[in-house]
Amino acid sequence: MAQDKATITLESSGQKAEFPIVKGSKGTPAVEIGTLHKQLGVFTYDPGFMSTASCKSAITYIDGEKGVLLYRGYPIEQLAKHSTFLEVAYLLMNGELPTDDQLLAFTDEINHHAMLHEALRSFFDGFHYDAHPMAMMVGVMGSLSAFYHSELNMDDPEHRRISAMRMVAKVPTIAAACYRHSAGWPFVYPRVDLGYCENFLNMMFSLPSQKYIGVDHYIDPVAVKALNILFILHADHEQNASTSTVRLASSTGANPYACVAAGISALWGPAHGGANEAVLSMLSEIGSADRIPEFIARAKDKNDPFRLMGFGHRVYKNFDPRATIIRETCYEVLEKYSNNDPLFELALALEEHALKDEYFIEKKLYPNVDFYSGIIYKALKIPEDMFTVMFVIARTAGWVSHWLEMMAEPNHRIGRPRQIYTGYDQREYLPKDKR
Repeated sequence: MAQDKATITLESSGQKAEFPIVKGSKGTPAVEIGTLHKQLGVFTYDPGFMSTASCKSAITYIDGEKGVLLYRGYPIEQLAKHSTFLEVAYLLMNGELPTDDQLLAFTDEINHHAMLHEALRSFFDGFHYDAHPMAMMVGVMGSLSAFYHSELNMDDPEHRRISAMRMVAKVPTIAAACYRHSAGWPFVYPRVDLGYCENFLNMMFSLPSQKYIGVDHYIDPVAVKALNILFILHADHEQNASTSTVRLASSTGANPYACVAAGISALWGPAHGGANEAVLSMLSEIGSADRIPEFIARAKDKNDPFRLMGFGHRVYKNFDPRATIIRETCYEVLEKYSNNDPLFELALALEEHALKDEYFIEKKLYPNVDFYSGIIYKALKIPEDMFTVMFVIARTAGWVSHWLEMMAEPNHRIGRPRQIYTGYDQREYLPKDKR
């Protein structure tokens, strides 16, 4: 059967060239235009890469029209219901769900790598107490190559695997240390007898005078379940801005810690990882339920800069499947932790109002995962400036999976996007007295 092709014609010159159509196992086909400039002397122009496939990947599949999200072929709904975050991390990194023995070995290795080099404790002292936790995350993650440089031969698959495991294992330890540095609290070491999410909560909130785990203070399974689900839902999301950043940095041959630090920097942007924090800022601005109609009207007004944060999604044109899952968890958490907080009552009232509004129904602007995740984190007493850090913990599993996949490709090439130049034509240098 002949391969499907696309023909591009330059009307001005009549030049034509054919390009093969590349098809994956699912999803929209792509025109392979690697020889476009050579054949026709032109580039493509696609701001935001809205119609450009930058790579081939077997990790995550999204169908935005149907609200489908698959990790290695498994629906996100099934993984969130039946798996832990570490099972999903194993799946993303290795391609298959683990057996009991594989999960045990994987968990043991994660626990082994969870500790930080003691010299990193003084590294945190270099940050001011009120430094943003994301600034610390970028700095500390990028510095890991200075401490763990013995396995940085990127041509060695085992070195790559160990580097990936280290990042997944150490990122919750680093995150908790960032929080405790800003709070002025002593660091808490990870414990091998706790699960991934339990360990993080213990490192965050345990105090020398009052252990987070004890007769009266225990790690609530409701909180652990919520974190596991949130981490699973945020673990990967195909070629988003931060994942693409990790891949682009990786294409240069940079060490993996620097590449993931670049991804953390990209995630820091309010249009990407900071969206759940923006939801709470919006709720604070609205203030009370009786003002919801006013702000709903403002959101509909094209001339008003106000945006209803946490509704709709660039990728999902119908509904965000992650939001459907997390909504139930959000209600479970609020039932136990809300303490009649007016902000939570306001969030639920806004959700109810928007879901009944014809404008939002017509535009399919439903609450997305960011709307509910911010509410859950606040209920669990995670500070708002830590929200994006929580995203980092989850997304590191996806970043290292894409890094492993890319580095295993025999002929991966350095990323080098093109541009359309809009500046001056060549001109002569002017001496100072003639400028």
